[in-house]
Amino acid sequence: MRFFKVVIYNFFVFLFLIIILEVIFGYWFKEENFGIYMRKERKINWQTTSLFNGKEYNFFYTRNFYGFRGDEFEPKDVQIIFEGGSTGNQRYHPEQLTIVGLLNDKFKSMSSDVNIYNASTDGKSTNGYINDFKFWFTKIKDFNPEYVIFYLGINDRFIHDRYLDYKISEKKIDQIKDYIKNNSFLIDKFKTVKNKYFPKNTLAYDFDNSFLTENYKFINYKTAVNLHSKLNDKDVKLKKNFRSKLLNLKKIIDNKSFKPIFITQLKYDGLKDKELFLINNEIKDFAIQNNYFLIPLDEILEMNLNDFYDEVHTTPNGSKKIAKVIFPKLLNFLEK
Repeated sequence: MRFFKVVIYNFFVFLFLIIILEVIFGYWFKEENFGIYMRKERKINWQTTSLFNGKEYNFFYTRNFYGFRGDEFEPKDVQIIFEGGSTGNQRYHPEQLTIVGLLNDKFKSMSSDVNIYNASTDGKSTNGYINDFKFWFTKIKDFNPEYVIFYLGINDRFIHDRYLDYKISEKKIDQIKDYIKNNSFLIDKFKTVKNKYFPKNTLAYDFDNSFLTENYKFINYKTAVNLHSKLNDKDVKLKKNFRSKLLNLKKIIDNKSFKPIFITQLKYDGLKDKELFLINNEIKDFAIQNNYFLIPLDEILEMNLNDFYDEVHTTPNGSKKIAKVIFPKLLNFLEK
């Protein structure tokens, strides 16, 4: 009986100490706690192997404490962020061969202190960018970027999965788990140790794009203007809905007072996709009307099959082409 009492006593003492530790060092009562948002995008370290165009890449896919791709940083140091979906995140690329990584290398080669921080997460559309400013960036203390690059178009072509834009688990039990994992000091430290010494080993990915060759033809902007000149009711509705998203984004821009940069997108076959062509034109009109800086990538870049591993995602070679075109325009804008 005495032994049992000692065990019970020690258990409650241990539990009390854990509670005190969590209250003092955890994020339960802090304004910047992430709640149930973004847990699956934070503190990730996955060992990955990818094969593009016959070349193998071995690397670690990492997302830091704040949910950005790459290493840890001080939020007060962040001046430029890059908002994209999977085409900006580039999960299967080594970080230095993503569009953002390649741009940063170009700035670094010029001894520039410019650094772009990658906030892209898979699946996001414009609604996702809006939600980021409502539910993600507001949780980061001293975070006030001066420039935000919006790389968009592809994910706004269709009705979107709500989860992809609103990073909350659908099931209540998963939301409870996420809340605990986001706020617990002990779980946070456990993940730090786990990521450092026992990183998750993901599958090897071999990307074969041979299926893209069937009936392949690259449609440039000039050709697309004639090809997609006639609009139907569905097209008009798509344009109207997207215009509404952009107006909501403008409210965020005006409220946060950062300088937006808009970059349009293209697919493996250029602008054969009518919806993408229409979305890109809405982005351009919106940027011009509001005097926002714009890089119309769909008008100034032509790609080939080796630049994509599926219809919308670029290989490292394709990412290099995009970064090469973006960089001088971005540099010129930032220098001004």
